[in-house]
Amino acid sequence: MAQATARHILVDSVEKCTALKEEITNGSDFADVAKANSSCPSSAQGGDLGSFGPGMMVPEFDAVVFSGAIGEVHGPVQTQFGFHLLEITSRTD
Repeated sequence: MAQATARHILVDSVEKCTALKEEITNGSDFADVAKANSSCPSSAQGGDLGSFGPGMMVPEFDAVVFSGAIGEVHGPVQTQFGFHLLEITSRTD
């Protein structure tokens, strides 16, 4: 079964999400940005969500994590929780 590891940043607006993505694109460290801005408890670990399989996260996450490029920052991705930036750190099929 497929497994992935990823980290994310959760904020309450698409504008904030887009601004943070630009920060990361311009050289800021994903983990540092997560610690300073994410409203998810995972922010304490730099947004690290650990390892998970399909169906363990919300469908919007699965769509990105199990098809997107590894090592790139994806988003904004909207879920019922808010707006996310996702970075897939590894994946096995």
